[in-house]
Amino acid sequence: MITDLSPTEAAERLLSEADEGWARRFVDAFDRRLRTEPLDRFIELWGLSQSAAARVFGVSRQAVSKWLASGPPMARAAAIADLAAATDILDRYVKRERIPAVVRRQAPMLGGKSLLDLVEEGRTREVVDAVRAMFDLRRIQP
Repeated sequence: MITDLSPTEAAERLLSEADEGWARRFVDAFDRRLRTEPLDRFIELWGLSQSAAARVFGVSRQAVSKWLASGPPMARAAAIADLAAATDILDRYVKRERIPAVVRRQAPMLGGKSLLDLVEEGRTREVVDAVRAMFDLRRIQP
């Protein structure tokens, strides 16, 4: 049984039996299953440490740790919902390993700022709107 193996051995076994594309889809599906909390998904997929997440929200690292354990305060619900929506769109259209670079890249459509800059300024509604616009495929169809 695969659970009798160490995680490293299990990964090696899966990779020896499956192609890389299948393995990547498996890891994505497995991660989605484990990371169901929006704040946790945001921190992980955007490549933030707890300290960086604390700077984003203007709180202490300990506060972020508490939020991860017991949920963010209601006052942050709208911002977390915006970030969850943006993260879901990014996860759908960008390879996971590229998301941290995408959110840190300054863009002319964002006034020379990055998505992460906008989050740090508390402009989470603009973040989700910008991400939706980036991946609005209707605008490129004839």
